[in-house]
Amino acid sequence: MKKIYGIGVGPGDSEYITLKGYRIIKNADIVFLPSNKGKSIAGEIAKDFIKDKKTVYIEFPMGKDNSKRYREAANIIDKHLEDKGEGVFLTLGDPMVYSTFSYIMKELEKIGINVESIPGISSFNAAANRIRIPLTLKGQKFYLTDGDIDEDILKHSDTVCILKTSKNKEKILDMLERYGFAYTYIKRCGFLNERIMNKADDILKDDDYMSLILGRRKND
Repeated sequence: MKKIYGIGVGPGDSEYITLKGYRIIKNADIVFLPSNKGKSIAGEIAKDFIKDKKTVYIEFPMGKDNSKRYREAANIIDKHLEDKGEGVFLTLGDPMVYSTFSYIMKELEKIGINVESIPGISSFNAAANRIRIPLTLKGQKFYLTDGDIDEDILKHSDTVCILKTSKNKEKILDMLERYGFAYTYIKRCGFLNERIMNKADDILKDDDYMSLILGRRKND
């Protein structure tokens, strides 16, 4: 049976790739890379580990409904993977957190390909460590969202992380301030061009898709 490993390569620093992920990548027959306009951020992160590997880029236009594309991606993988072969699909962060692979996984299973997921370090884990703010302590609640904030959930949260903050930043910051959260904006965490901002004016001027806002109640 053909097998695919979904491997999280972390948010940006190649040293965040786990030893297990590294071992499986090095032993794989083929590497599949999600790309946008021919570029793969996951591939860039893992470039030193895949330079001697056969690679296949699968296009996923950013911000579009990729439902049909997930089925097509599974078929592309099936076409390129030999019988009893093992391949890897590299994805940013962790494969089970807002990941393209979590959608492709279902399509791969439908066509009889064995799937295994290898954890990776998520951007919000890396960011929390980078600025030394605990995501949650005993008895507290952590809220993770991809885009808009649910105000009712925020009211009862101690820490919040908002991913993909290129839209609605002013609304997000206003809401965080209203409910007593101190916040930090982390852009491209783990990359060489990483930036960390705390001033609202600076945050509002930036418009990078690879960014997040981490907020924690001021009394903590």
